[in-house]
Amino acid sequence: MSSIDIEADLSPEETEIRSLVHRFAEEVMRPAGIALDAMADPQDVIAENSILWDVYEKHRALGLDAVADPASGFTPAQQARLSSIIAEELGWGDSGLAISFGVTNFPKTLAMLSGKPHLIEQFARPNLVGCWAITEPGHGSDQIVYTADPKIETLGKPNCIARKDGDSWLVNGQKAAWVSNGSIADAAALFCAVDEGDGISGVGGLLVDLHSQGVSRGKPLNKIGQRALNQGEIFFDDVRLPGDHLVVPPAAYAMFGDAGLTQANSGMGSVFVGCAQAALDMALAYAKERIQGGVAIIEHQSVRARLFEMFRKVEAARGLNRRVVLSNAINGPKLQYAIASKVTSTQTAFDVASSAVQIFGGNGLSLEYPIEKILRDARASMIEDGCNDVLGLMAATRL
Repeated sequence: MSSIDIEADLSPEETEIRSLVHRFAEEVMRPAGIALDAMADPQDVIAENSILWDVYEKHRALGLDAVADPASGFTPAQQARLSSIIAEELGWGDSGLAISFGVTNFPKTLAMLSGKPHLIEQFARPNLVGCWAITEPGHGSDQIVYTADPKIETLGKPNCIARKDGDSWLVNGQKAAWVSNGSIADAAALFCAVDEGDGISGVGGLLVDLHSQGVSRGKPLNKIGQRALNQGEIFFDDVRLPGDHLVVPPAAYAMFGDAGLTQANSGMGSVFVGCAQAALDMALAYAKERIQGGVAIIEHQSVRARLFEMFRKVEAARGLNRRVVLSNAINGPKLQYAIASKVTSTQTAFDVASSAVQIFGGNGLSLEYPIEKILRDARASMIEDGCNDVLGLMAATRL
């Protein structure tokens, strides 16, 4: 990143990984994200000849999953810091693509949790595109807040239900258009209402091959921001799953949901620190080259003051996120802190991008400059993965 680096005690290996990911973000992700954002039809973003698939291949080639491998040689603290740094750099390149890369691992995580070799073989393949299918047409943030309240009736009527049928499960219903990677995923970590034979008893987590009979998709969602991130509906019509594909039973969902939401919010915190840094970097570079009043505008006190406020906010968000990610790895998940990081980072990204647009002036409103794209991307972040307002109320119950 272009700001002064005060990262302490990075090993040569960590420094090399950060540099590698930054080059990928700069040379591959950012230009691809801009190109995908400009496509009028979101169907073109996921078309067979789309640049999206080239970006995915190059991301896989980086081998970043190896960082979390116990055999990597990194300590848990180093793994936590590296995960935050990697997500920041990816968010710096393009936040929508960064989220897509992160979400694709959800089925793998669920398969590894099962401990069953055949599920790991099927759902932890390196070339598999995954999704986290949780949000429903009638349930958005309340579906996420459910992790704090195990009473299924607090949600009202579910839109997707897995019912026990002999030794297998039959899934019917739909997930909403906000499922990230929903139109392109090969597999889903599906969280929905579960009926084990005596009525709905809660929410469970199931592994689903999305090429199964009875699965269909809606059109990709057309959004104002994060247009490189595919999102779309998934429909289930008597989709039959083997019995052991229920990995998280309703009795364990509250605990697993807390851990999963903690991980997701911490990850969002990292990605949008990177997004905020990108806005700051663009504003700083522009302020040094734009001439007004006979001098570069960075020589004007009002611009300097604005840049410092942007810098201060980015570093504060980064410091909080680093601390939260490290604590989660060492001390176990604490959801209220992860929410604080997500809310702080996404609000910071939006505020800093807005200030950057102001520094760009009229050019900031032009599609010629990518700063307006970052503003749109950041705005979306304050709603996805749980609306910031609702997440804040949820975190308050943990204080």
